[in-house]
Amino acid sequence: MEFQLIFKIIIIVGVLIAVYITLRNLDIIKIILIYLKDLLLRK
Repeated sequence: MEFQLIFKIIIIVGVLIAVYITLRNLDIIKIILIYLKDLLLRK
């Protein structure tokens, strides 16, 4: 019983960390795409 509770907590924390990393990476990708668009349209 205790093992299952610990396992569920670890999975929930892992999912939250994965979502946080994905959102940060999406933000970085968005910034890079905006930068590339500005480079292409400037010429």
